[in-house]
Amino acid sequence: MIKLERVAMGYLPGQEILKNVTLELRPGSFHFLSGASGAGKSTLLSLLSLQHRASRGLIRMFGEDVTWIPRDELPRLRRRIGIVLQDFRLLEHLTVAENVALPLKVAGEDAQEIDDKVEELLEWVGLTDYHDALPAILSGGQKQRVAIARAVITKPDLLLADEPTGNLDSELALRFMYLFEALNQTGTTVLIATHDEHLISLFNYPVLRLKNGQIMQEENSLAMAVG
Repeated sequence: MIKLERVAMGYLPGQEILKNVTLELRPGSFHFLSGASGAGKSTLLSLLSLQHRASRGLIRMFGEDVTWIPRDELPRLRRRIGIVLQDFRLLEHLTVAENVALPLKVAGEDAQEIDDKVEELLEWVGLTDYHDALPAILSGGQKQRVAIARAVITKPDLLLADEPTGNLDSELALRFMYLFEALNQTGTTVLIATHDEHLISLFNYPVLRLKNGQIMQEENSLAMAVG
């Protein structure tokens, strides 16, 4: 379970982006995270991905209090989290296949198992022909696909995605949403930050709305229609 209690976070003294966030994500749940530009979606994801620390409040993840966990303990927890960020963060000196394989190599998985999983995912995301390509030659949409493949290849306990379909056409966006759904059905907790209200409306998952530094939970329109 992931639980935040009265969490605040800001990058400058006296300027809190998140002011009083209380949130609970149960294992295997699927949520959208929405809010206006600058509302704090990326900031919240940075806390949940353990990239930054809260200025106050309590954060529990995977049964541990991680609010002030020692830095040398962070890699162990981060390996349980898959992250798709808006700036992709691909390693430019590594090929597409090597970028996708990186989380498995860090985890010490068998080389042949890594190769098989990478090949399968590259085929699924339509990048088989770019196996040995460097990120510099890829389009924004192709980089997004590599970033998504890298995030899901370990079947993480928690998947955090920041506008994961923003560089994709509508057909590819839906395809990746179905991938996230399939991952969720195997037990991964999924949180997708997006401003795309149409995309949200297509799926029957609750929405966390960030406004004025706080979170409100609501059912989306499809969920209400089904209910």
